Amino acid sequence: MSQITINDFQKLDIRVGKILSAEPIKRSDKLLLLKVDLGTEQRQIVAGIAQYYKPEELVGKEVVVLANLQPRTIMGFISQGMLLAAVEDDKPVLLVPDKEVKVGSKVS
Repeated sequence: MSQITINDFQKLDIRVGKILSAEPIKRSDKLLLLKVDLGTEQRQIVAGIAQYYKPEELVGKEVVVLANLQPRTIMGFISQGMLLAAVEDDKPVLLVPDKEVKVGSKVS
């Protein structure tokens, strides 16, 4: 495992977001299109979690988001961040706060 400096870590803008909507992306079994509230703005995020999470169970959930990831177009949709997850047995497990916190709170 390579090491990074504290300065490298401080470049990451990791925030708590709340999923406002989630819908499957047609032509994909793996992707969901999410709208996520980051407090000061809403972002569209494409996440490869459709095989593990149903859209209706995600709406209203607080999640941890890498907010300053360069936008990327995936299957015609712009993704403006990344949900953070642990991977266990090749399955993503979303990272979530253990209690409700203010949307947009910075993770440090």
